[in-house]
Amino acid sequence: MPIKSLLTFVLLLSAAITFSTPGYAKVHEEADVAERRLQVGAAQFDEYLPLLEGKRVTLVVNQSSIIESTGVEGSTIKSSAVKNSTEPTHLVDALLSRDINVVSIMSPEHGFRGKAGAGEKIDNDVDAKTGLPIHSLYGKTKKPTDDMLANTDILVFDIQDVGVRFYTYLSTLHYVLEAAAQAHIPVVVLDRPNPNGAFTDGPILQPDYASFVGMHAIPVLHGMTLGELALMIVGEQWIATDAIDAKQPAQQYQSKPQALLTVIPVANYHKQMPYSLPVAPSPNLPTDAAIALYPTLCFFEGTDVSVGRGTPLPFQLIGHPVVALGDESIDVAANQAAPSPKHNNTALKTSLFVDAPFSGIDVEILLSAYAQFKEEGITFFTRPDFFDKLAGTDSLRQAIIAGKTSNQIQASWAEGLATFKQLRAPYLLYPFTASELPSEGKGSVVNRKFQSDDAQ
Repeated sequence: MPIKSLLTFVLLLSAAITFSTPGYAKVHEEADVAERRLQVGAAQFDEYLPLLEGKRVTLVVNQSSIIESTGVEGSTIKSSAVKNSTEPTHLVDALLSRDINVVSIMSPEHGFRGKAGAGEKIDNDVDAKTGLPIHSLYGKTKKPTDDMLANTDILVFDIQDVGVRFYTYLSTLHYVLEAAAQAHIPVVVLDRPNPNGAFTDGPILQPDYASFVGMHAIPVLHGMTLGELALMIVGEQWIATDAIDAKQPAQQYQSKPQALLTVIPVANYHKQMPYSLPVAPSPNLPTDAAIALYPTLCFFEGTDVSVGRGTPLPFQLIGHPVVALGDESIDVAANQAAPSPKHNNTALKTSLFVDAPFSGIDVEILLSAYAQFKEEGITFFTRPDFFDKLAGTDSLRQAIIAGKTSNQIQASWAEGLATFKQLRAPYLLYPFTASELPSEGKGSVVNRKFQSDDAQ
């Protein structure tokens, strides 16, 4: 398969593991060992600090851009009452302490500190701690402007994703890559694991349904990290790159060559590794359960069903004031994470999923809720256009209305998923199981040249 880019990339590929005790027989035991030694891209200073030295650096970061002193732990998302013996360090502080010339910050949806509710527009600001200007990429402007980039030599992107197409950090990455490419500014992506990385599921987005909650022809659950997706976005020419000199010679076989895009991969990571986020990636995904449920429950945002915004359990339940979707009663009240929640100031009849094992997309939940609404004569799809944007197509909504079974619906996705898996293959940085990780060493630097079809 030809790889269609006009650009040169560098992938600094590091996926190494040394077991402390030989002879592990079970993959999950190997995964436990690997997880204790997992290193996010931001923690691998030796790999990317040389690229930043002497440069004016702009960081695209939020509250998830932290470096834990003892590595990423395999525990649940930490509450404010549970703290490590040594507090994690934010990337901004870590780079400033190493005399890197950070000149500005760019922040995505939910803001630099990650406290704004979903959809709340974020204004430009100044960071009280460092005095650095903060440029919002979730307000009037979603793509970095020339003025924002005027004093920038290199961009560093470090944001935790959850592996779902409609989670908007991916769209922010797209616009950062596009703006940087057009301004001839290199980008370093410090990669982080995908907590839903074991799953590839859902319909492929169709062009007519592209929006900020879905910009790319990928499934709802794409099984990729943002580092891998950055390579795919540029490699498949999904960004406008007309300002880039296509004749720039490739720089290969150097340990630290200059390139438009440099990805610092997560060390000792594989796609089926359970990964618990050290901080909530956004206000309404406060737990591992919410992150696992999000790919399914977010579809209800296009319906009259509440997913728990304005309750203590966002994205861990479904409920409605009239239709009894479960036996529990939970009150909805506006809060900082949900300033205008659905069915505010009512009691929901809810079904709780806090302890339910979840994986992928559970179509049965959608079908069951739709059937209950239909039986009671209450409109289910109150925001059909938004539901279709989340799905990336109107076929899922039409299949639910038509009474298709979950097996029939998921079978309709099979061909698209198979094609997507072939398309993404050249951009994957991580194996699928622990047994595929190298047993020793750190993995050599890999340089890849991406050429246009004409160069093949």
